[in-house]
Amino acid sequence: MTTPSYALSFGRVARHPAIIVFAALAVVHLVLVAADTGLSQSVTKALLVPALAVWVVAVGGPRLLVVALFFSWVGDVALEVDGMFLLGMAGFALAHVCFVTWFVRNGALAGLRRRWWVVLVGLVAWAATITALWGPLGDEEPGLRLPILVYSLLLTATAVTAFGVNVLAGVGGALFLLSDTLIALDIAGMSRPEPGGVWVMVTYLAAQVLLSVGMVHTDRVRSSIHDATGDAVHTGGSIR
Repeated sequence: MTTPSYALSFGRVARHPAIIVFAALAVVHLVLVAADTGLSQSVTKALLVPALAVWVVAVGGPRLLVVALFFSWVGDVALEVDGMFLLGMAGFALAHVCFVTWFVRNGALAGLRRRWWVVLVGLVAWAATITALWGPLGDEEPGLRLPILVYSLLLTATAVTAFGVNVLAGVGGALFLLSDTLIALDIAGMSRPEPGGVWVMVTYLAAQVLLSVGMVHTDRVRSSIHDATGDAVHTGGSIR
């Protein structure tokens, strides 16, 4: 049995030149982060999301995903510059607005009516995280309390709405939440798994890949169904 032309398989994704470049950059970047090399890791970080975006464009992925990746890139670059943390957070916040918008447009709310427990888990996780961070943030960075509160809601919304559409993308959203939680723990002066920078990037890169693959796959499946339905209506046929 052959795989439908619209379907994504691990082999098809892994063999794409842009994904090969992304994977190579990711390995180099993680080594540099582990070695704490400074400027060189900032350079590789700035190249990672664009490589992933090239793949999305090449396979005809959703435009809103490309926009989300652009804002993620803005966030990546800004976070490497001293004094630009809020700009970086704003970039990622806009990326999450794009993610949530796409998932809602593609049936997240209907999916979450069937998976209502995902919403509950998301809200509990968000409340527990903010409760744990609130006091330490007040001691270390009180000015970041409100921005982190709002941003964490967007992160949670991405994870929850992603699960309403595609499980793979949902795992990506959850990893994004985990990655940024690790950053927040560092800001608040709280302990986190070491090497912290490596875990932040591993979870972040996995999140971006899973979100992208999940969204592209969902977009292809929905487009194929729409085209098939249109052809059936045009020819007077039926869809079983």
